[in-house]
Amino acid sequence: MNAHPHDQRAMGEAAAPAILLSGLTKLYGSHRALNGVDLEVRRGEKIVICGPSGSGKSTLIRCINALERHDGGRIVVNGIELTTDEGTVQDIRQEVGMVFQHFNLFPHLTALENCMLAPQLNRGLTKPQAEKLAMLYLERVHLADHVRKYPSRLSGGQQQRVAIARALCMEPRILLFDEPTSALDPEMVNEVLGVMEELAASGVTMLCVTHEMGFARRVADRCVFMDHGEIVESGDAATFFEAPKSERLRGFLAQILR
Repeated sequence: MNAHPHDQRAMGEAAAPAILLSGLTKLYGSHRALNGVDLEVRRGEKIVICGPSGSGKSTLIRCINALERHDGGRIVVNGIELTTDEGTVQDIRQEVGMVFQHFNLFPHLTALENCMLAPQLNRGLTKPQAEKLAMLYLERVHLADHVRKYPSRLSGGQQQRVAIARALCMEPRILLFDEPTSALDPEMVNEVLGVMEELAASGVTMLCVTHEMGFARRVADRCVFMDHGEIVESGDAATFFEAPKSERLRGFLAQILR
């Protein structure tokens, strides 16, 4: 018996990767920030991307939601191919949430208002609907007692958790993190990583650029090492840390784990 066309489409979407990068290239003048990167991310997979400064990690995830425009290759997110057409950019941004190194909160808005803004503007939610959604996700990142505070009254760790809640308010299927703890004081890092670990356990697809190798060991299904705009090595967390194949990854781990 043949499946109904709608069921076939749903089955095809379920089988398709969450993210497919093929021959991805990004140029800044004559500098190749990304040099033919191939990466397939399965739905629900947690991937940590690491590598030395300038290796192309942040550029890679910024290209996925068109914060940087790629110069060659393909980017396909949940079956949508990213083109120069503004419509596909918006479609992909509906699928993908982004958390930045610097929190980028609006200083004149409270934590609650920061989280309400995008659902009202981009999803057409009413103010009461947006407030209910924002409260839900601010509670999820353990900030229920701070929703009426302005960013200047919050610690760095709390601000980053507001930024995570803000991304979640768009209810994306994929979350991208660009060094989310690197701007934090050391004692605030764990509170943000703890929230990220809870999110990872919820089944969302995650790509995270980070130097937090303990987090990578605990959470990542796969670790990816980049250098000079290329993926040098990738593998499951245990193999990646305990039996790295390339000299470049061995050197990087020796330096960062020292």
